[in-house]
Amino acid sequence: MLFDTHAHLDQEEFDADRAEVIRGARTAGVAMMVCPGVSAASSRAAVQVAEEFGLLAAVGIHPNSTTEAAPDDWPAVVAMVGHPRVVAIGETGLDRYWDHAPLGLQQEYLGRHLQLAADRDLPVILHCRDAQDDMLPMLRDAAARGLLRGVMHAFSGTAEFAAECLSLGLHLSFAGNVTYSNRKFDGLREVARAVPEDRILVETDSPYLVPQVFRGKRQRNEPANVVHTAAFLAELRGTTPEQFARATTANARGLFRAQEGA
Repeated sequence: MLFDTHAHLDQEEFDADRAEVIRGARTAGVAMMVCPGVSAASSRAAVQVAEEFGLLAAVGIHPNSTTEAAPDDWPAVVAMVGHPRVVAIGETGLDRYWDHAPLGLQQEYLGRHLQLAADRDLPVILHCRDAQDDMLPMLRDAAARGLLRGVMHAFSGTAEFAAECLSLGLHLSFAGNVTYSNRKFDGLREVARAVPEDRILVETDSPYLVPQVFRGKRQRNEPANVVHTAAFLAELRGTTPEQFARATTANARGLFRAQEGA
């Protein structure tokens, strides 16, 4: 059984067939999914999806959504943290690839998320795109104060960044882009091959990052497809799909403190 640690099942891409998608994932062997929020409204929707379908949720404001956040959105996110289905803070982080929000504002919100996660003893789900040099000082500071526990989701950074994240105690999660046949992803595959077994996770980032097997054929990614990414990673790492599933599911349940049947 697999654990999709990052699937945006609250988004409109799933409005027409959300229940069918979740049933399909479970039939494929995906025992659990985490639905992360990217805004106050998205976080509320993620919690509702988690409640309705027996999934897990994370609440937060994505760095690219920070300019759109109203004054009462952050208090609303904080108020959701006590919900029994909320197991993490995020998705938060820094993004220099898109020019949707000033870096300073992104850093302010990342700091809020890191502190909230520490205050509530929850892991943080981190997004980093073309911003590792900006993010590392904040992560080092949080770790030095004993405030850092979480996952760098859909990891796409360098081997050096991976090593630093691991040294700070973070998990690394890999999505469909690790399967892409382009040579530019060779470095990412080397990172995925080297991550210790007890620190690696797998995800879809649905509806994004569809695995290579579906590229050009299917636009929307969904949690059932984590099976393909997991099988690819297992072969890459020289292990069996069964062992990889056991390890990554145990890692996810440990990180999110999610017991069997949660």
